[in-house]
Amino acid sequence: MKSVWRPAQGAVVCIGETMAALAPAPFESLETAEALRVSVAGAESNVAMYLADLGIPVSWLSALGDDALGRRVRAAVGAAGVDVSGVRRDPERPTGLLVKEPAGPRTRVHYYRSDSAAAALGPDVLDDDKLRSASVVHLTGVTPALSPSCRGLVAKALTTPPSERPYAISFDVNHRPALWPSGAAAAVLRDLADRADITFVGLDEAQELWDAGLEAADVRRLLPHPCLLVVKDGGHSATAFSEEGTWTVPALRTDVVEPVGAGDAFAAGFLAGLLRGEDVRRALRLGHITAASALKVTGDHGPLPDSADIERLLDLPTHEWATQNAAVSS
Repeated sequence: MKSVWRPAQGAVVCIGETMAALAPAPFESLETAEALRVSVAGAESNVAMYLADLGIPVSWLSALGDDALGRRVRAAVGAAGVDVSGVRRDPERPTGLLVKEPAGPRTRVHYYRSDSAAAALGPDVLDDDKLRSASVVHLTGVTPALSPSCRGLVAKALTTPPSERPYAISFDVNHRPALWPSGAAAAVLRDLADRADITFVGLDEAQELWDAGLEAADVRRLLPHPCLLVVKDGGHSATAFSEEGTWTVPALRTDVVEPVGAGDAFAAGFLAGLLRGEDVRRALRLGHITAASALKVTGDHGPLPDSADIERLLDLPTHEWATQNAAVSS
C-alpha cells in the first residue's frame, strides 16, 4: 500500500473571525449572574492556539476593530504563541461579540457581529506573504456565511488548483445555522468542503445539512475529493477516509463541562499529528486528546495534558485506548 497523502511540514496559517466572548460562571444563569467572564472565541484562532500548544508554528490572519475588545482578542491569541502580526486593525468597524447562555447540557450562543471588522475581509487576504511559506491554510464554513466578501475569500482559496499554491487547504464545515439564510448552507458548504485537501465535518452537521440518515461512509460518497476526510461522530469516534484506506478511532471518555470549541481542538490535534509525521490513526488520537482539553473547560481553549501523558496515550494498544479517561493537567 502506498503511503497516505499528507501536507508538507511547516507553518500553518489560520484565517477567520474571532470575537470577544462573555459568559457567566459554569452552571450560573445569564439572567442572574452578577459577573461575566471575558474570553475570546473564534473557530480559526482556536485551531491556531491549539496548534501552537502542540509545537506547530502558526499564524492567524483576521481583522479586529480598533477598540478595547479588539486589543484584548489580539493579545490573548498572541499570548498563546500564535503569530498575530498579520491581523488588521479596522478603525471603522467593531470587533464582534458573542454571549454564552448556559441552557442545561447545551450552551446557547448570541452573536453581535453585524458589520464587524472581520466581516469586511476579502480575497486579498490570500496575498499575505505568510501564505508563501505555509504548509497548510486552515479555513472554516463560518467565514463564507459572514458576508459576500468573506465568501469570496474562501471560494478563491478553494478554487485555486493545488498546482498553483504551495500549501494544502484544510476546511472545517463548522455549520452555524444562525448565520445562513434558510436552505442556503447545504449546497455552498458541500461544494466548498469537497474542494479542500483536508476536510473535517461532524456527522451530526452532515445529517442536518444533507440527509438525516447519513452514516460516515455516506459522507465520504458525498465528499469524494478531499485527500483526507475526517467525519467526527461526537463523543463516540472519528473516522478518516483517504484513497489508501479508512481508519476509525474511538473518542476518549471525558467529563464534559461545555462542548463549544471541541471540534476546533480536534482539527488542530489531527493537523498537528500529520505535520509531526504521525500515521493517520495516531493523528486521530491526537485529535481526540486535544478535543478533550476543550470539553473540560468553559472557554474555547483549555490546557493540554503534559507531553508525557500525550505520548503515553498515543502509544496505548488499541484495546486500552477507549477505556482511558482524558487526563488534562491544569
